Amino acid sequence: MILKDRVALVTGAGSGIGRASAAILAREGAHVVIVDRQADSAAASLAVIEAEGGRAEMLVADVTDDGALEAGINGVLARHGRIDILHNHAGAQVEGDLESVSLDGFDRSWDLNVRSHFLAARLVVPAMKAAGRGVILNTSSSSGILYDREMIAYTTTKHAVIAMTRQMAGDYGKFGIRVNALCPGWVDTPFNDPFIRQLGGREALEAYIRDRVPLGRWGSVEEVAESVLFLVSDRSSYMTGQVLVVDGGETVV
Repeated sequence: MILKDRVALVTGAGSGIGRASAAILAREGAHVVIVDRQADSAAASLAVIEAEGGRAEMLVADVTDDGALEAGINGVLARHGRIDILHNHAGAQVEGDLESVSLDGFDRSWDLNVRSHFLAARLVVPAMKAAGRGVILNTSSSSGILYDREMIAYTTTKHAVIAMTRQMAGDYGKFGIRVNALCPGWVDTPFNDPFIRQLGGREALEAYIRDRVPLGRWGSVEEVAESVLFLVSDRSSYMTGQVLVVDGGETVV
């Protein structure tokens, strides 16, 4: 087990990629803190991990609520004495171009996709510095390196995540803290619903994927979770400030 006895906190772990990531970290020996704003979703992820013999706990919190996030992370630190791995995964798509996206939607995108990552990292870094090591993984998106049709809020925030990741990596490498970004491509989860609405239906998105993704298919949450495991484990011990794109080749065409 390559993460034996490490404490890992995963935000947005109640479904999709977040759940698959929490599960694979637990499978490799980590004690996983499942963070999600929906108690039933967090409980479902907990059940998956426990059914496989893993160790986990739930932290039901909205990561855009500064007080709740701070109290939750401080509670984990008080109980376990450390957080070895932080995977900032919680995020949302908000559709619309410059003229049509709502201001509330743009602000919500920023708060969830960028600011909550920033604050969670800020809260765990002191303990990582004291330990002389730690790993932070921020989820961006293939939209963080591409133009994404009429998705200005989403692409802006996901580009910002990459810039923030590189800045964190440069500032905190001297403390033994590694910070990288993960850019998933098309993965078949409800997360894509805004883009499906924008294209006019699921069939249109599936046609887009067949046409634009060299592998010609969706990725699976399990495939992305394998990349998460690589980035948060010692298998990537000499990587920091990097962006790993897992998109079936979309960004190369």
